[in-house]
Amino acid sequence: MANSTFVSERGLVVRQPGRMEQNPRGHRRRRRAIEITLAVGVPIALIALWQVASTRGWIDRRLYPAPTDIIDETRTQFDEQDRWHDVWVSTRRVLLGYAWGAVFGLLFGYLMGMGRLVRVALEPTLNALYTVPKLAVLPLFLLIFGFKERPVIAVIAVTVFFFVWIQAMAAVLTVPAGYREAAASFGASRWQAFRHVLFPASLPQVFVGLRVAAGVAVLTLIGVEFVFAPGETGIGYVINQGRVVLLPRQTYMGIIIAALMGVIFISIVKLVGRLLTPWAPNDRAVERG
Repeated sequence: MANSTFVSERGLVVRQPGRMEQNPRGHRRRRRAIEITLAVGVPIALIALWQVASTRGWIDRRLYPAPTDIIDETRTQFDEQDRWHDVWVSTRRVLLGYAWGAVFGLLFGYLMGMGRLVRVALEPTLNALYTVPKLAVLPLFLLIFGFKERPVIAVIAVTVFFFVWIQAMAAVLTVPAGYREAAASFGASRWQAFRHVLFPASLPQVFVGLRVAAGVAVLTLIGVEFVFAPGETGIGYVINQGRVVLLPRQTYMGIIIAALMGVIFISIVKLVGRLLTPWAPNDRAVERG
């Protein structure tokens, strides 16, 4: 219940505490229960509607198989064709590409955020390269790295690099000037200012970029495996194979696996960010505020 105000007999404005202030713990429990119900209930309702529409013939079951059909297909594929190997191969590719891209993205982001001359020298070139579709450089990477795993990892790394670099540089540049002035007034060296001021202040926003890059890495992986999948392995290859040989159930299975990979990866990065930046505001802190 929201706070209410009224004018007393003496003409004073009196504010009455709302339900949240009277029972903050109970309010948070109820709010959390509602959020969990919505987060779980909405996808369950959509899946149930999909199941009903498919089984009752509202949509063509051959093109839009029911969720139960997809579950049966998934069980069969994992038992007979060892799809765990494809999951592992795709996971390995995305983790390696993400790691390389994130490391260099953070390095360039902080260097360019802290050094004006470095930023002036490199930003125009990086902005130009950022606009190039990353799948367009796959043929070049194939010529440079060969026809194995490295081109796939390189494309993912390049894509992740730009997302992390932009966010890291922006996070450093938006650190309040008062923080820098306070460090300078205490005689902090450039390294001390970075370690104790710039890095902690920018890290929450950096993790926003890392979280976005985690989802983009999975998207890029699937796109690359559509075009080039070494050894004919990977979830993207499974999805494309289902499309080519007209197996909609296999395609849907691959799409769902890719979506789960993305959700899990993003959630892990988000959790790590919360653990490493306990001072950063989160949803609950904003709600309490």
